Amino acid sequence: MTEKKQMTYADAGVDIDAGNKAVELMKESVRASYRPEVIGDLGGFGGLFALQSGKYKEPILVSGTDGVGTKLKLAFLMDKHDTVGQDAVAMCVNDILVQGAEPLFFLDYIAVDKVHAERVADLVKGVANACKESGCALVGGETAEMAGFYAQDEYDIAGFCVGVVDKSKMITGDKVQAGDVLLGLPSSGVHSNGFSLVRKICFDVMGYTVATKIPEFDNRTLGEVLITPTRLYPKVCLPLIEKFNLHGMVHITGGGFYENIPRILPEECDALVNADAWQMPVVFKMLQEWGNVPWREMYHTFNMGVGMVLVVGAEEADAVRAHLAAAGETYYELGSVVPGTKKTIMKGGVFGD
Repeated sequence: MTEKKQMTYADAGVDIDAGNKAVELMKESVRASYRPEVIGDLGGFGGLFALQSGKYKEPILVSGTDGVGTKLKLAFLMDKHDTVGQDAVAMCVNDILVQGAEPLFFLDYIAVDKVHAERVADLVKGVANACKESGCALVGGETAEMAGFYAQDEYDIAGFCVGVVDKSKMITGDKVQAGDVLLGLPSSGVHSNGFSLVRKICFDVMGYTVATKIPEFDNRTLGEVLITPTRLYPKVCLPLIEKFNLHGMVHITGGGFYENIPRILPEECDALVNADAWQMPVVFKMLQEWGNVPWREMYHTFNMGVGMVLVVGAEEADAVRAHLAAAGETYYELGSVVPGTKKTIMKGGVFGD
């Protein structure tokens, strides 16, 4: 009788040793993101964080979760994995920021076909660096090796963030009114939305690859421009939230101007946005031209160069402008809140007057 071969988890495609190696490689970058409130170290079943409740009169916890989406396909094609972690963090911290919350801690979830320790460490390093820049701690995460579930050398990454805001400083949109000023903060590029359309245009319609050099991109490759990570806004916005009575904030993500801005408008108000207020980044001009995409669709899908919108009362607008200028921050005079029916109206630029 033939002796039956003994099987291990590795025979099923799961390498526990590689997972342990990845943890060792990421420890330094993760610890660099810690805040004083973090308790313990890597390896626990849960991340521990001691909220300094005495700092707040009425602390409200604000949470958000998101992923990177099909932008990950670019990382696979380029074999570049040290930037998409920032996208995962940014999509979460920027979302809770618009409600006035300071990001406190973050957890990531990485699911892979097979653990390549160095690649996972690159992913987590991107997450940890973005957490550090945003002022929040990476207190834990999960790397799930799911043999046979994902395509070879592919993975998914998502994150979850918790922040805090004093109830009196919460930004809910309830103060937004006609006459408010709309100020825009620049994006770093396409950020992490609309990449199904981006890939369709660039790879299927135009036949480009990530290595194609585009003259309009100062001869940088298509991949270099598209993979630019999502901008992190906490450093510029948290001092504004603390110092001023902001009426509203909008993170321009999927849905663009037409869906995101109305989310904080009263039923009786519109947002009047002047597309001439900022210079559209060339990446969006090329995407529109290559794909013959209607301009309304462009502003309905992409950030078009504006990643964050501040809704400021007219009485504080000059002070907010002065603060941004003193901090060396670029901002755009997007327009204003006007009487209407809870929608975004685009004018100027490709929309005419």
